[in-house]
Amino acid sequence: MDGNGRWAKKQGLNRVFGHRNAIKAVRDTTEGCAELGVKHLTLYTFSTENWNRPKAEVTALMELLVKTIQSETKTLLENDIRLNTIGQTHRLPSKTKRLLEETMEKTKDNKRMTLTLALSYSAKWEIVKAIHQIQKDTVKGRLKPEDITETSFDAYLETAGTPDPELMIRTSGEHRISNFMLWQAAYAELYFTDVLWPDFRKEHLYKAIIDYQNRERRFGKTSEQITV
Repeated sequence: MDGNGRWAKKQGLNRVFGHRNAIKAVRDTTEGCAELGVKHLTLYTFSTENWNRPKAEVTALMELLVKTIQSETKTLLENDIRLNTIGQTHRLPSKTKRLLEETMEKTKDNKRMTLTLALSYSAKWEIVKAIHQIQKDTVKGRLKPEDITETSFDAYLETAGTPDPELMIRTSGEHRISNFMLWQAAYAELYFTDVLWPDFRKEHLYKAIIDYQNRERRFGKTSEQITV
């Protein structure tokens, strides 16, 4: 979800206002995905690198996250949406972490869609963490080296139990994935749009999905193989 700061600067406002105005984009995207039958939506909300931003901006982001969770929990429950998180959530302020845990507990039985917030998340950190745990399990005899496969590695990631992403949307005209799901996105279709995140609405989501539907997903095979 990129472009909040640039959106605010275009309005002659502080960067924080961009983050505040991005909530409408989150609502529209979540609602649009649920209406289309999407089962898993992950929003890259806050990266580990974002901790390096000015302290005032980080504090404002955390406060905004708290307010958003408080105001949107009822909507999640009414729409049968389960809230989930990935990342180093132990680094979040205690109030933010507590509200996240409470909302995840309240929505844990919801089935329509899982909304995952990537918070204090880094794909490189996730992979290294998985390797450390595999090493520990190998030393303790719980895992044999020959049993380490792509499938078994998946089980050690933050996203264990969640399907790999099929479509990854990046807003604001940047053409990179910024340390997001490097392992899981091996065969994800990438979609880049110049729209800044606070302006992103359902029509932009639909455009991205239509573009995705018109692509040929070969997974290393030839066109002839997948059309047989």
